[in-house]
Amino acid sequence: MHISEGVLSGPVLLTGAALAVVGTAIGLKKIDYDRIMPVAILSAAFFIASLIHVPIGPSSGHLILNGLLGVVLGWAAFPSILVALTLQAVLFQFGGLTVLGLNTFTMATPAVLCFYVFRPMLAKGAGTRFTAAFCCGFFAILLSAMLTAGALALSGDAFREAAWVLFYAHVPIMIAEGMITAFAYSFIAKVKPEVLAV
Repeated sequence: MHISEGVLSGPVLLTGAALAVVGTAIGLKKIDYDRIMPVAILSAAFFIASLIHVPIGPSSGHLILNGLLGVVLGWAAFPSILVALTLQAVLFQFGGLTVLGLNTFTMATPAVLCFYVFRPMLAKGAGTRFTAAFCCGFFAILLSAMLTAGALALSGDAFREAAWVLFYAHVPIMIAEGMITAFAYSFIAKVKPEVLAV
C-alpha cells in the first residue's frame, strides 16, 4: 500500500509527514524500553511481509500486518512502522523518502486505533480473543486502504479512479490479514503472553 514518489500533492505530503512526526514522538515516549525486542521483531515482520508487492495503479498491494503491530505494540507501532518503511525506501526503493511520512501515517494510525478499539476484547476467552484479533487485522487494512485512497483522491481528480481501484483491490488482503492476525495473536497469547502486556 505504498504510495510512490511524485504522485501526491505537496499539502497532502506535508500533512501526512506532520502527523507521522506527532505519532512517532508519542510512540517513542510510550515505548517501554524493556519491550524493545518485541518492537524490533514486529518491525522486521512488517518489513518482510510487505516486501512482496502486487502493482495496483500508482500504488501496490501486499500484506502489512499493521493490525498485529497495533494490538501488540499500541503507539509503538508508529516508530516500528517508520523504521521498516525507511529501510524499504532506502534498500528497495519501495515508496520513497518524500512519501515516508504519509505512508507511515496511513499504516500506523489504523494500528493504534485498532489497539484502543479491540484491546479490551482480547483479554476475554479464546473465542472472543480470536474474533477480536481477526477484526483488528481486518479493520486495520480497511482503514489503511481508506486513508491511502483518500490521500490519492485529495491529490487530484486524475487519481480518483486509482483510489477506488486501490481500495477494492485490498478487500481480499483485509480478510487474509484478519486471519493471520487472529492466528498469530492467539498463538502468542498461549506461548508468550507477557509479550502482549502493554
